[in-house]
Amino acid sequence: MSPMMRALRREDGTSPELVPIRAMPFGATHEHVHLLPRIGQPTVAILLSTYNGESFLAAQLHSFLAQTHHAWTLYWRDDGSTDGSARLVRDFAAQAGEERCLFPPGGGCRQITRSFLALLRSARAGTAPYFAFSDQDDVWLPEKLARGITALEAVPAGQPALYCAQRIVVDSALWRTGEPGPLRRPPGFPAALTQNIAPGCTMMLNRAAADLVLASNPPDAAWHDWWCYVIVAASGGQILADPTATVLYRQHGGNCVGEPLGTWRRGIAALRRGPVPFMRLLRGHVATLQAQRDSLPADTQRQLDIIAHGLQGGVRARLRALRLRGFRRQTLLETLVFRVWFMIG
Repeated sequence: MSPMMRALRREDGTSPELVPIRAMPFGATHEHVHLLPRIGQPTVAILLSTYNGESFLAAQLHSFLAQTHHAWTLYWRDDGSTDGSARLVRDFAAQAGEERCLFPPGGGCRQITRSFLALLRSARAGTAPYFAFSDQDDVWLPEKLARGITALEAVPAGQPALYCAQRIVVDSALWRTGEPGPLRRPPGFPAALTQNIAPGCTMMLNRAAADLVLASNPPDAAWHDWWCYVIVAASGGQILADPTATVLYRQHGGNCVGEPLGTWRRGIAALRRGPVPFMRLLRGHVATLQAQRDSLPADTQRQLDIIAHGLQGGVRARLRALRLRGFRRQTLLETLVFRVWFMIG
């Protein structure tokens, strides 16, 4: 059994009805891929930012080719790699078809968030109605794009919407190590300020949501996926959380962001980090939203005022903020940690 199928295997030993992704070298076997039927399908702009990702990048690129939704265009930029990442992507582009792989101008090291937002801006100038962020070290399951499009197409025209999904956590060799539990509470605002439940590796945006993101100026410490979730939720957009896994989320020594499995492990990891990084980011998110409050719904403005007053005030003001409906994390333990940090941070 291949590592891919072992990763997809359920805990009870049965296999889901998924098409395995074949790992093939770039070459003649892929000369036909740009001829796959795409007529009538909405185009998805895949946004890939690489940085020294040579070890795992090929598997992710192959998974684009295995998508059941064939109408996609890859927008790629490299953030200053010193390995063979750029060569891998250019070899891939040569086989996938030049019209399917675009390399926007503007190099240099911008770090993760600025790099992805630069890609989103370039893709937004095109005609694609949907945008999908891609990490360099994961593997997409074949229905990833199709599931996201189905969800986003149900949203009324002009309404911002963000789609995200579950992921299967695997090790560096694609051995399955677990899967995050289902959401226990609905996503939205102000919950988006407390915890990111929309990982970028599964995220897709419609054009209205992309416009919201590009019209904003995220805090310096913000992660691109968390900021997308915050600004879309705060603006009254739809957050569409798919309980089905669409990505093999690879964990290895070089991850920028890890995935502790289980409530207790996440709680312990949070305690080890301490309140300072989270509270700095929370204050940044709140201040940035306050700076563009006129574009936000009245209810969001009211909630922001209470939270901002709490961050600046004493015990009573903070307790009032914590009583806001939805101003909590997914689980009781995570919420307890958040509330302690909010009170002392």
